[in-house]
Amino acid sequence: MDWIEVIILLVKILVVAVALLSGFAVMTWFERRLIAGFQVRIGPNRVGPLGLLQPAADGLKLAMKEDLTPSQADRVVFVLAPMVSMTAALVAFSVVPFGPPDFRIFGRLVPLHIAADLSIGFLMLLAVASLGIYGIVLAGWSSGSKYSLLGGLRSSAQMISYELAMGLALVSVLIAAGSVNTLEIASKPALWLAQFPAFVIFFICMIAETNRAPFDLAEAEQELVAGFHTEYASFKFALFYMGEYVNMITFSALAVVLFFGAWHGPFVDRFPLLGVVWFLAKIVVFMFVYVWIRATLPRIRYDRLMSLGWKVLLPASLLWVMITATWVTFVK
Repeated sequence: MDWIEVIILLVKILVVAVALLSGFAVMTWFERRLIAGFQVRIGPNRVGPLGLLQPAADGLKLAMKEDLTPSQADRVVFVLAPMVSMTAALVAFSVVPFGPPDFRIFGRLVPLHIAADLSIGFLMLLAVASLGIYGIVLAGWSSGSKYSLLGGLRSSAQMISYELAMGLALVSVLIAAGSVNTLEIASKPALWLAQFPAFVIFFICMIAETNRAPFDLAEAEQELVAGFHTEYASFKFALFYMGEYVNMITFSALAVVLFFGAWHGPFVDRFPLLGVVWFLAKIVVFMFVYVWIRATLPRIRYDRLMSLGWKVLLPASLLWVMITATWVTFVK
């Protein structure tokens, strides 16, 4: 790896990190404005035109709040837990291709469309995304609060349960695509129609994985206060908040890559840069659906949440893997 490749790699990492953090800030405004519209309210409109500076005001408010650590907390783990969640959320996006591989710099083809082109990129993405569970469990345990501990255990059980069904659903996509490289999968035609059952299972699981309504049982105020991050404040609380939204963006990007043709769209062949626009537009649609579901569906009971994961989604995803494998082996 020469110095040009090193510089390009560092620039790509910086651009992806800044884009995700900026996406988090925009998403907080986007969600509040959308929910206000759904509920016939005004929403943030005081700070900046249309309230666009509200995310900056929220960040300033969090930064100025007093950062307390409970006396009974494990101080080292208490500080590390939000960092683990946020780091896992950022690193997971590194193998997501967000544009066509048609860019040249100094006469050489440069993979600007992906931060890290790994041969097992898909497996790496799932492995890193799973590390976010540790941040939640450690946050609940290290706080020294029974409510935080119960929230952490509940959230980890929920995420592990739905990861099994989601993993099996995605196995069928990998079988159909014949690759575990995210870039190779993104280069293939959209699979949402051929793999529609897998997409439905994945979509439900990605909502549960990101602890979003109606599966936000880890933050049930009526029984667990704020759940695993009850004792967190200031910047450490903001890291959990940022990690949740970055995970939403990452899972939406993964759904776009696996099921909806990634960057493919009209005129991309003539204007490769337009592929990035198509990719972002598809992600925005998924983010809109996230908010739409939150504003529409009530929180379900925890036992029904677990029953859905273990008794419905897991058997359904396993059955679909068998059907896909049989089709690829004997028909395709």
